[in-house]
Amino acid sequence: MQSFKRTISCGLVNEIYLGKPIYLSGWVQKRRDHGGLIFIDLRDRSGVMQLVFNPDFSQQAHKQAHMLRSEYVISVRGTVVERSSETINNELSTGKWELQVDELIILNKAKALPFSLEEAEHVEEELRLRYRYLDLRRSAMQEKLALRNKVMFAMREFFINKGFYEIETPILTKNTPEGAREFLVPSRLHPGFFYALPQSPQLYKQILMASGLEKYFQIARCFRDEDLRADRQPEFTQLDLEMSFVEGGDIQSIIEQLFSCIWKKIFGSELKVPFPRLTYDEVFSTYGTDKPDLRFDLPIHNCTPLFENTELTFLRSVIDKGGNIGGLHVRGREFSRSELDNWVDKAQKLGAKGLLWIRFKGKVPESPVARFLPENFFNQVQEIFPTIANGSVLFLIAGQYKEAWTLLGRLRLALAHHLQLIPDNQFHFSWIVDFPLFEYDEDNKRWDAMHNPFTAPQNGWQDIDPGDMKSRAYDIILNGIELGGGSIRIHDEATQSTIFDLLGLSKEQAHEQFGFLLEAQQLGFPPHGGIALGLDRLIMIMINAPSIREVIAFPKTARGYDPMMESPTKVDDKQLKEYGLKIIPVKKD
Repeated sequence: MQSFKRTISCGLVNEIYLGKPIYLSGWVQKRRDHGGLIFIDLRDRSGVMQLVFNPDFSQQAHKQAHMLRSEYVISVRGTVVERSSETINNELSTGKWELQVDELIILNKAKALPFSLEEAEHVEEELRLRYRYLDLRRSAMQEKLALRNKVMFAMREFFINKGFYEIETPILTKNTPEGAREFLVPSRLHPGFFYALPQSPQLYKQILMASGLEKYFQIARCFRDEDLRADRQPEFTQLDLEMSFVEGGDIQSIIEQLFSCIWKKIFGSELKVPFPRLTYDEVFSTYGTDKPDLRFDLPIHNCTPLFENTELTFLRSVIDKGGNIGGLHVRGREFSRSELDNWVDKAQKLGAKGLLWIRFKGKVPESPVARFLPENFFNQVQEIFPTIANGSVLFLIAGQYKEAWTLLGRLRLALAHHLQLIPDNQFHFSWIVDFPLFEYDEDNKRWDAMHNPFTAPQNGWQDIDPGDMKSRAYDIILNGIELGGGSIRIHDEATQSTIFDLLGLSKEQAHEQFGFLLEAQQLGFPPHGGIALGLDRLIMIMINAPSIREVIAFPKTARGYDPMMESPTKVDDKQLKEYGLKIIPVKKD
């Protein structure tokens, strides 16, 4: 191997080095041959420095420079000189200087790249992931990972200063029914038995509270075997914390302080705290979701009263079955008839059976059902939508409340993107509270925990139906994306056993799966609560990236595949035998 020296990074060269010899190492970003002179842009993580190869200064180095191509790795020695005034590059921190090279060492050559780094944004994502080490050389990608590093450091610094302990929890753990599907790991030492990769450190952090540690945090790796989307990966990173002797407001306050600290350090701006606290019922009725994007104002209204006496069969049947009609009001935007019909198609693609639109010309409604509307319809609409005006359009969906409002929530977002209602570079945090404790699974005819089975119910839960019970849970939302959720936990065995019973777990099942927790709750378990925040999602929102894959060094594709490592892979029969496993082909339907 060739020996080389490096006395400073490329992007750190400044006027104090003028006239002095320095050694640089890095990648050839660009090569420009101007006849007698050859110019090289040398890049490392810190930035770019221009090199000049002049035969009058060093014939040997100039001769070698003719061999250089993009992404060659080189080391150079030279003297820092000022650029002429007309060649200064104000876009570079080093743009006032250049290095007059007198010695060049080629440390490694590079073949023709599979894609140009300058044009990588236009390359298919799978190709970028196949050559992720090339993709990560780009300054744009390095800046994303640098931001991630700054945020993680700020988090650690914040919590250490607040008296928290950073404690690692196991990766190989127990398979428990906590929600998402888990990844299983066979045990060679215990044939026929499996570890699970943790969906989160949930149970371990609760046990840490039983251990008297009181304030815990961890930047934890978590795993879920779920169908993927833009804000999901099979392995991800979350900020995890738990505190003893607290109420929900204490957890919310510490998180608000954390984000205020991060925004001050990263953006130099102040966040308005406390964040709004909204109930689950009010956000679902207004926005059709429990993670509303509050950067724009397009609320859902209950329009059922407008059609109480309607003769329209499809609306009449919905109302008679106890359903509702919800509506969105868009004003100040002109829609052609074909555009309105296109929105019907879009609503169906979002899952709706249909979409009814009503446009107003003056006070006269125009709609496929206009002849079925009463003469004073405009005045009736005005009572629900006071700002209704000429050109206003109502988009209506009918159905059972939860289903119809969920579809209206999707339509609301689609309209906002199409009409460009969402402001750029704005961060809107909110807390969602008073969630239902349970949600009913119609397919399996049972109650499921809306958050997790360890979430404490609100006072008075013992005397009401499971469907009416509220939890002591809270989610934090940023720009319509759930950053994380938490709750005050159950800390006594009697309550926990009752909740397990309501979830359909027998005593035997509860003790088999959670016996250690139930026993800990009988041995002096303090009241406690916590939260987990998705770090990848946070960074994605901070830089307005389209996917968390942009802020993870080595992500999987949307199919859960790693093109660079070509994983997952098959395992040979000999290795399977060591684990007592045999592959049975999956029958295709």
